[in-house]
Amino acid sequence: MTQALIEVERKFVPGPDTEDRLQELGGTLEHRVTFRDSYYDTPELSLMRADHWLRQREGSGWELKCPGRPGVSGPHTEYVELIVESAIVAQLCEVLGTEVLGAGGVAAVLGPLKLQEVASFVTKRSAWKLVLSGAEEEEPPLRVDLDTADFGYTVGEVEALVHEEAEIPAALEKIHSLSSMLGVPVQEKAPAKLIVYLQRFRPQDYQHLLEVLSPSKKPQGTKAPDSSLG
Repeated sequence: MTQALIEVERKFVPGPDTEDRLQELGGTLEHRVTFRDSYYDTPELSLMRADHWLRQREGSGWELKCPGRPGVSGPHTEYVELIVESAIVAQLCEVLGTEVLGAGGVAAVLGPLKLQEVASFVTKRSAWKLVLSGAEEEEPPLRVDLDTADFGYTVGEVEALVHEEAEIPAALEKIHSLSSMLGVPVQEKAPAKLIVYLQRFRPQDYQHLLEVLSPSKKPQGTKAPDSSLG
């Protein structure tokens, strides 16, 4: 996992003028695209409960998001992204406590690892990139994705990709700076599309997942489930 990129991101609720504001700040619209995401887990959501998120994106292949630094607090999240299938399979086996399987790809281990589709939805995305004023010329731009899922949920994301943990504080500073320019409240914590999907369509699974989710991944206003939920 040492070669994988670290994704530092902050989700927010976009407003009707968010795209206009991005243009005013010098942002560039890269593309508008529609795609389907399918998420896989065990029937007990063993991966999600361990903060691992296995996704197959239409046209892009498989990705496994693994937790970054322990103890991260605040309205942002940090994940290591694995996209090489052999690395994904090895990490899946480690998380699920199974012997490392053969050299096949992710699809080949779904059955042996008892992984099944637990969510699937279509997203319409407008993808932006923006370099903050005063940044170094070689500095990579921040990405801003504005998503609307086919079940009616809209969420924005400011993201920076870094190679080393030492780069995270500077990336966070830029993310929070841009978020402020976009009018995002300091402590706003917007949940990911998948979390809202589970909340709406698999409420029992969602309640069980609440027991282990960090606050930054929960929809605002949720409470820990009653102990009677098990």
